Formats: sequence, structure tokens, C-alpha cells
Amino acid sequence: MNTSALKKSIVALLSVFIMQQNSNAQEHRYDPPWNPSPESAVNFTIPGIDNVPDLYGDIVDPQLVVFFAGNQFMCIPELITAFKKQHPEYERIFVETLPPGILAKQIEGGSITIGNLRITHKPDVYAAGTNRIQGMKEHFNKIDTYAFNKLTIMVPAGNPSKVTGIKDLAKPTLRVAMPNPAWEGVGNQIVSVYNKIGGKQLEKQIMETKVKDGTTYLTKIHHRESPMRILYQQADAAPVWHSEVVFQKLLKHPVDEVAIPNADNVKAKYQIASLKNAPRAKAAADFLGFMQTKEAREIYKKYGFETP
Repeated sequence: MNTSALKKSIVALLSVFIMQQNSNAQEHRYDPPWNPSPESAVNFTIPGIDNVPDLYGDIVDPQLVVFFAGNQFMCIPELITAFKKQHPEYERIFVETLPPGILAKQIEGGSITIGNLRITHKPDVYAAGTNRIQGMKEHFNKIDTYAFNKLTIMVPAGNPSKVTGIKDLAKPTLRVAMPNPAWEGVGNQIVSVYNKIGGKQLEKQIMETKVKDGTTYLTKIHHRESPMRILYQQADAAPVWHSEVVFQKLLKHPVDEVAIPNADNVKAKYQIASLKNAPRAKAAADFLGFMQTKEAREIYKKYGFETP
């Protein structure tokens, strides 16, 4: 092979390599974490490989441990920053924003493993929907209400499938990302709306028939997975909390919203509780007090929640 031909071959190979790299980068263009990450000497977040967006802060010797139902993840950086300003004595705070049912199992069992990481921290504070909190109230010594939310339908920008409301989720060809009621409280709330609008027949079509044929996908962690399935064109519609759409639009991600009328909707109430056996009881009390402040409530309002 002459020099000219060799150069052309090298250029062609480099072009293919660059195209592959660009293609792979595009596959992860919407991957979390979507929040600003805590400052550190090294940031080794690799989309699709090493990425743990729902563990936040300082895992070593924390002075406060908070378990938040995952759909509030967007609020966490601002909440923790504001709390530290009011209480500078707390420098190391660890937060989990996993599905509330998973967090409940972690509280009951005392540990969780993610990948190769085993976490045995006991929480001082747990925040979730009122049904979950009231169902575990024997664990808590103080419970406060701090926010409200409503349901909506997230669709890709432009709503290419022309979704008009909840009943459209039953269409055989419409791909739905549905929070799994087994560990997501929102899943049960959505099913209640199916029953309100179309009775057991609508619920069965979306939650049984379409699950079996694959056009309803039950998520593992809806507050990350539902938006990602919309963004990566793996779903045509996803019933989610209104705050999820507000946040994705703040990120300028290509999503739209199909509102659910108030008459058919539900209003979720979020409660926060300190645990009876909290290892850091003073910190728990301070954080519950902070969550009732105007500053904390303004952060929730920014992301589409309502507050008392």
C-alpha cells in the first residue's frame, strides 16, 4: 500500500472512530445526575458506567442522614445548601432519594446494596407520601406535612402520539412508562385515577393486558426512568408527578405535558418524620424545623410542588 492510500485508510478509520464516539455520547445525552454534583477533588461520573445519582453528599461519618422519596431529588442540592447555611454545625450530610418502598425496606432491614456498595446507615429522617408515612408511623416520633403534588402525563416534545388524556394510555400501540405500584406510591395513585376514569376495565387494560404484551413498561425507579424513557423515545407517554415535568422543562429537555383535569386527579400530601431510634436526634429535629421554613417551601415551589 502506498503512502497516499495508507493516509486515506487512517483518515477513514479515524472518521469511523469519531462517529462511533459521537454516537455513544448521544446515547447518554440525557443521563442523570441532573442536579449539580457536590464539589470534590475528583469527579468520576461516567454516563452508563459509574453513575449513582440517588446517593447524595457525604457517606463517611455523616452528621445527618435523610431518606427522601425519590421524586424530590431535584430539590436536594438547594435544600441541603440552605440547611447548612442555617445550621453550619452540620458539615457532612448524606441523603438517599430512592423509591419510597425501597427506602422503607432499607429502614426495616437495616441495609441496602447498590452495585458493589453496601450501606448500613440508619436514617434520622424519612420523607415520603402520607400513605407510606402513616403505614410506618410506629417508627416515628414526630410527623410534619410540608408539600403537595398532583399527577400529569409526560410526553415527548410536540406530543407526536397525540395523547389527550388518561384513557389514551389504554391504546394497544401506545407505549407507556408506568411506575410500579410495588415500590412506588405514585403507582397506586395513578391506578386510582384509572379506576376513577374507566373503572377496573381501564386498569386491567393498562396494568395487565399491556404489561403482558410489553406496551406498558413497569419502571424500577420511575423518577429517573420515566423521563429517560420519554427522552430516549422508548415511551410515548408516562404518568408522573407534575414536578417531574416542571424539572425536565427547567433542564430544557424535550418534553411536554398533558394535564389531568382536577376532577379526575389526586392531590398527594408529603410528610416528613424523625425516627424514634434516630442516631442523630438533634440533627433530625433541626432538619424537621428547617423543612417548615419559608426558604424550604420556596425551593419546593420552584420545582412545581405546592406547600401548606
